Parts: sequence; structure tokens; C-alpha cells
Amino acid sequence: MNKEYVKDKLVVITGASSGAGRAMAIEFAKKGARLVLSARREEALKEVADECTELGATTAVVTADTRYADNMQDLAKAAFRFGGAIDVWINNAGVLAAGALEEIPADVNEDVIRINLIGYIHGARAVLPYFKEQGYGVLINNISVGGWFPTPYMTAYAASKFGLRGYSEALKGELNQFPHIHVCDLYPGFLDTPGIQHAANYTGHVLRPAPPVYDPRKVARAVVSLVYEPRPSTTIGLSSALLRMAYGLFPALSRNMTAAVIRGYLKKADPIVHTSGNVLGTVPYGSGIDGGWRNMPRGRSMKLGAVLLTGVAIGLAIMNRK
Repeated sequence: MNKEYVKDKLVVITGASSGAGRAMAIEFAKKGARLVLSARREEALKEVADECTELGATTAVVTADTRYADNMQDLAKAAFRFGGAIDVWINNAGVLAAGALEEIPADVNEDVIRINLIGYIHGARAVLPYFKEQGYGVLINNISVGGWFPTPYMTAYAASKFGLRGYSEALKGELNQFPHIHVCDLYPGFLDTPGIQHAANYTGHVLRPAPPVYDPRKVARAVVSLVYEPRPSTTIGLSSALLRMAYGLFPALSRNMTAAVIRGYLKKADPIVHTSGNVLGTVPYGSGIDGGWRNMPRGRSMKLGAVLLTGVAIGLAIMNRK
């Protein structure tokens, strides 16, 4: 990829304080982009900004909460003042709540939807006037495989991710008369980020992501490539593609098997007290890119991932025999 194409682009990233957002910031900084980093945790943002500055990037920090439309409007205004234009806007901030639907407090479910879905809509609504005035721009939505594959015991999360696909498809239709404004959706598999540690957890048991988990830097590189060559939809990781295909072909089998596997895992997982995690407010931990899951010994979580992918393979084999 031509590094010079990304150099000096003004890039806004929400959810930039950790995980994939932080990885995106670092990757863009290496390419010489100008960055406006946003999240709810100011200190964590400043830490990321310092790292980007050391890499030679011009960086600004704007503390904002995607739940609130005025926060996103203020973020767009600050970005425009900082750079004189907004070339790229990345909707990335997201949260997770796990547990049986009736066990999760109503306000936690509501804020999962507000952050994951309404937050992306607020972001798009804030930046689109600038894109239309300029006549160009790239809006990137980091959605995840959860946009195609529902996860039982994460009902509000699944609703938000499925909703994001509808929002983005509708928006692409609205913008079809603006050939230089691009809406690009990302569907990565499970990522090795602090997201699980941040999650609201009402299962009563320790959560672990189902392997394979991918390096969030892989997502960051894909995002940078979209600035160079925008595409409507990008799937990241073989597991993401397989899960999407499995649900498309065998929806009942896929979701029922997933629910059974999760129940089996939770019966054996270590106990933990209920927590709202970072859904209702911020948490003072987990500001790195990585969650450390790739370095853990194979155990229960590896079995969970193996069962899921084995089920997908069985489903595909059945399909191929017909």
C-alpha cells in the first residue's frame, strides 16, 4: 500500500483508548496520518496519543461518549477545527453484556444498544455534513462477526450488531449519489483485546473468548487499507467467514448449538460476581491493545472454539453432500 496516500489524512477514531481502536491509532500514526482520538477515558487516550506522537503523528484527544448526539457533534467540530477537513471517520466504540436476558439489568441492555448501535448512528450523523460539503470521505464501521452470527446470552449485543448492518445498508442507499463518500463495514472474528475483561457479566462465571482469537493489529491494517481502497464489506479471519456461512445455511442449528456450548462452558467456568463492567461507566483497567488470550494455555475456551468450528464444518459437509 502506498504510505503517502494515507499521510496527512485526518482520521477520527472512536473507542481509541484500548483494543482495536488503539491498534488503529498506532497503525495510522506509522503511516503519518493526523489523528483525532476519542473515548470516555481521558487518561488512557492521552497514553495512546503520546505513543502516536512518538511515532511522528500529529494527534489530538477529545473525550466523548458516543451515547450522546451532542458529544459526537462536538467531536466532529473539534476534528474539523484541528484538521480543516475530515477524511476518515471510524465508528469503533463498543461494549458487551453477557447473561440470560432477564438477569441483565434493563439499563445495561439499553446502554449496550445506545453505545453499539445508536453511537454509530450519532457518529455518522455528525460527520456526514462535513463529507457532503467536501464531496468526499470514508466512514468505517467496525461491526464484528456478531453482525452475521447471533450469540445467545448476549442478546442486546446481538441486537445491536444485527442493527448495525441495517443502519449501514440503508445509509449506503442514501449516499449512492455521492460517489466519493464511502461507507465500509468490517466483520472481524473474535479479537484478542481487553473487551471481555471490560464486559458487563451477569452469567456468574468468568468469561473467555472462543478461539481462534485474532490479533487486533490485523483489523488495524485492514482499516488502513480501506482508506486506500474503500470496499463496502470486509470479513477478517476464516472463522468469521465460516460462522457467517453456517448461520446463513443453518440458522436454527447454529444458534442452538452455540447456546448449548455456552451453557456447557459456563457450568465449568470459575465463579465471579455480577458486574456492569464498562457499560454504564468506565473501568480503570485494560487500556492496552491485547487482552492476553492468545498466550493462554489451551483449556476450556479452546474447547469452546473447537466445538463451534467443528459444528460449522459438519454443517458445510452436510450441505456439500446434497
